[in-house]
Amino acid sequence: MGASDLRLLVLICSWALMAGSSACQGPPGLSSVVASYKGGETWLRHYDWTYLRVELPPWFSSMAMTFSSDVGIDEEQLKLLPKSTLPLICFKEGSPPIPDISDSKILLNGSFGGAQNLSNVEQCIPFQKNLTAILTNEQISPGIWYIGFFNGLGPDRTQSKMISGGNTYVFSTSIIVEGCAASTFWGPYCNQTVNMISCSQSLTDKLSRSLLDLTVYKSSSLNHMVRTGAHRKAGYHLLLERYAIEEKQVVSNTSVLTTAENLITCNNPIESSCLYQEELKFYFLDILGIASQFKITITDFRLNQTSSMNNPSNSSRILLMCYVRFNAMPLRTLHDHSADISRAPLIVKSPKIGRWFIAIEAVKQTEVNGVIQETYSEAGLCFSFQWQVYECLGGKAGLNCTWETYVLQRVPKRSSGSLFESYYLPIVEYGSTEYSDFYLDHLLSNSSVEQYGWTYFFLDIPHGAAGANMHILLTSDTKVNYEIYSRFGGLPSADSWDYHANSTSNSSSSTFLSLNDLSGKRIEFYILYPREGTWCIGLKHPLDNNYKHQTAMSISLDACPGHCNQNGACRTLMDESGLTFYSYCTCDRDHGGFDCSNELVTRKGHMWQSIFLVASNAAAILPSFWALRQKAYAEWVLFSSSGISSGLYHACDVGSWCVLSFHVLQFLDFWLSFMAVVSTFIYMATIDEASKRAIHTSAFILTALLAVMHATWSANIFIVIAIGILGLLFGWGLEFSTACRPIYCPPRFDLNLPERWQNIKSWFWNLMKKLQKRYHWRFVLLGFVALALAATSWKMEAYQTYWIWHSIWHIAMYTSSFFFLCSTCVKRSNEQQEPEYQLTRQDSSSRA
Repeated sequence: MGASDLRLLVLICSWALMAGSSACQGPPGLSSVVASYKGGETWLRHYDWTYLRVELPPWFSSMAMTFSSDVGIDEEQLKLLPKSTLPLICFKEGSPPIPDISDSKILLNGSFGGAQNLSNVEQCIPFQKNLTAILTNEQISPGIWYIGFFNGLGPDRTQSKMISGGNTYVFSTSIIVEGCAASTFWGPYCNQTVNMISCSQSLTDKLSRSLLDLTVYKSSSLNHMVRTGAHRKAGYHLLLERYAIEEKQVVSNTSVLTTAENLITCNNPIESSCLYQEELKFYFLDILGIASQFKITITDFRLNQTSSMNNPSNSSRILLMCYVRFNAMPLRTLHDHSADISRAPLIVKSPKIGRWFIAIEAVKQTEVNGVIQETYSEAGLCFSFQWQVYECLGGKAGLNCTWETYVLQRVPKRSSGSLFESYYLPIVEYGSTEYSDFYLDHLLSNSSVEQYGWTYFFLDIPHGAAGANMHILLTSDTKVNYEIYSRFGGLPSADSWDYHANSTSNSSSSTFLSLNDLSGKRIEFYILYPREGTWCIGLKHPLDNNYKHQTAMSISLDACPGHCNQNGACRTLMDESGLTFYSYCTCDRDHGGFDCSNELVTRKGHMWQSIFLVASNAAAILPSFWALRQKAYAEWVLFSSSGISSGLYHACDVGSWCVLSFHVLQFLDFWLSFMAVVSTFIYMATIDEASKRAIHTSAFILTALLAVMHATWSANIFIVIAIGILGLLFGWGLEFSTACRPIYCPPRFDLNLPERWQNIKSWFWNLMKKLQKRYHWRFVLLGFVALALAATSWKMEAYQTYWIWHSIWHIAMYTSSFFFLCSTCVKRSNEQQEPEYQLTRQDSSSRA
């Protein structure tokens, strides 16, 4: 089943489950297969990588992944291998993993299944021949996950290279996703019951809690975004006046706005909520909009539904432990928040949008000799609790609903060749999208109570754009005294954020790229591969705004950070499932890293590499000169063209000068080099010109196909040598079959076997003598020595030492061709044949 079929099946089952269809349902408490994926073989050359996107439905129970590869590395070797040659499988939630720069945890022993919690953590494990990992809904959350396959890590991964050194691995992937038959069942085996609770809103005017329906208060204050041509300044002052009118209205209604909250209250009946020994009760609630906080409070709990437990003894008391976890089932040892709600409520500030699970258990706490011991309560305990979610109205946010919030709309970039490149602007009644930035001065929150205020901007990363990069830039005409906090799925705060930056410092996250300057007038950073979904950008700013200084902000979605720092080109590919685009930089020969900011080769080193790679082709003068001396004009043209094209190709390859396009020069270099090798072998056969032209024509076609299809393939050198040897053997066969045909194939069949055997032996020794006279064997030996040196340099080529060994390769190959050409005694053979012809003619005339 293909990746698109996987997504289609997940969507069909999701619709059928919500509609109550039995197509995807099974017996309660049992899991069933809801989706599967089986990919074909994928080849990974050294420093290659690819991604696979997997979507897990909300009702999934487990995911079984099977990876098969031809990697034959044991655990002891894995510990010794550097990361540059380590084949890895990485797993990350929400966005493609980048183990080169991120805080990845590499598990050399075990597998993904041994990890308790993979959410928000990038896990990697080395390739194995057969690897199976089973992840349950207690370890990972529903949603989008990415599997990354890497054959080596490091800044060299994005550096442009001519060769593909190192090992090449082949792998295949199989994934099976199982899910529960109904939403009331949960757990790895769908044997845990999730209890339903009833909810109600405290306001009669029930506004939508969807982010897309979030009401933006003071929408006219955004109209200062209208900036067109010569009327930009005039229009801006006009909007300032309108904003002042709106500001008066806001100040006059401050007391009303601070209390404008939408309170969602959820309760459970005490009769159906009873706990017994070592039992956990599970509940869930969906938070659909931006909430300031939610609170879980115990309203009543009773032992055996009769005796009250409001006043337990000091020596022994029962705790009602509450565990809360976002988007996954909480456990005693794995949760996001916990509290004893029998003593104080559990409060979670700025919760994320999505599904929250809670688990409640009763724990008996006893003091023995001054030591507190906790055991599970043996008696039944019934309880009721209240779950309250606080949401602000009127485009406000914060604990007191005093801060402004704005929804940003995505505007695609017109001149971009990427599908997802865009910038974000506040939603306005009218305005221009000509500019990608917007002024902040009249969007900021205002309060006379606190010293600092918060202003929030919400935006959505579209589906399939997790492989892009979020670019945030804040500029001012004076030193910036703002702080930027960003968070996925919820309101950021000074205590809870994913990324943070100001003019002097920033967060230490490895997927955060800061580009601040020293003047302090700008804050600029990239969030690499942000997750799909809702992001909130929180701006912390002082409240003494007098609008003397203008501050502009731009938020965009870019393909590559900083256009690869002008040291490379940006590329966009699709993952193996075909559902996500991801961008990356292809750096030049001197740079590497995710954004091509790592200088791998200095200018001096670049100069020496260029000299060696280009000048080493001067060795082609040796075989070219010898061919010209022997009047072998075809070979002379071939060797001369091969040396010149190789020098031009490497001059272009190192970034010096390109006389033609890179691909044309690459084809000429490899094709003529292949033909130079084949032509050397054919020259050694010394056959007639008609046969030589036929062999050359066949070799032209075969080597041209190799140069076009797989120019840098390592096996090409062996294929080319094999073609040359076949041409040599074919030429020998033509020559010796004609000369020795009467000996080996007499005109009449002779039954005298000893005489025939003697003729064969005589033919063989004559052949050996002819070969001995045909070649200068000392040159043949030197040719094989040079060829062995060329093979060694080819094998030793690596990314760091490529320029050294490839230069030696040039010299060794042309030198070996020179020695092989020198070993062929073409003129001597011709001179020996001519006297034999003259002798025969003289004998004929004497008989006459």
